[in-house]
Amino acid sequence: MRNLYSNVIGNGDRNLIVLHGFLGMGNNWKSHALNWAKSGFKVHLIDQRNHGRSFWNENFDYKVLSKDLFFYLESLKISKTIILGHSMGGKTAMQFALNYNDRVDKLIIVDISPREYPSKHKKILEGLYKLNLKKIETRKESDVFLSNYVKDFKMRRFLLKNLYWNSSNKLALRLNINVLINKSEAVAKEIYINKQITTSTLFLKGEFSDYISNDDIRLIETKFGSFKIQEISSSGHWLHVENPINFMDITSSFLKS
Repeated sequence: MRNLYSNVIGNGDRNLIVLHGFLGMGNNWKSHALNWAKSGFKVHLIDQRNHGRSFWNENFDYKVLSKDLFFYLESLKISKTIILGHSMGGKTAMQFALNYNDRVDKLIIVDISPREYPSKHKKILEGLYKLNLKKIETRKESDVFLSNYVKDFKMRRFLLKNLYWNSSNKLALRLNINVLINKSEAVAKEIYINKQITTSTLFLKGEFSDYISNDDIRLIETKFGSFKIQEISSSGHWLHVENPINFMDITSSFLKS
């Protein structure tokens, strides 16, 4: 089995795994990782399969993403770790805690619940799929083209971080867009939790986000034995970007507790 790519920051004696969301990559979290490293953590910014610099594979669901993480920990002889996951990464973290509970010290789940979600990425995926990098020669041209599908500039800027210059000096995507289009429904699927997860868990929700509703809170209450939910003020789904100070204060307090 191939191992995941990671950027490891810090050399503390406590490991913290960070799992990005759909269409993201580990390095989206670098500024936060630098702060956690100052607090004594060894932070592993993971690229999940078909994302970033990790391997591409047609199998893509939460069970295989969870197994990827297990293999990564095994390869580094990490017996127990803290896991933080945002959105898709949060579901991977929940699936991992369900399958390998003894390997998890704490969980931080960022703006996601175990339930199934309606797919919100159809237009984004269509735009990325139609991004013709054989003809497009600059990042600016890529942004102009993608604006036909994604109106929000901040979202386009986030998506275009996946562009890089390949060995032929051509722009290319680090995303395995063909698989991600075909498997996008797998990302939206429920994490079926058939036993209570007892790991100490912090759920974070954005004040203006609809990803964790009152119904979701009731669902979480039935599936998690030791948890708390905290709201990040003045933020939506990208709460770690929209209110980084509040996010860092709350996560750091939980990590140190």
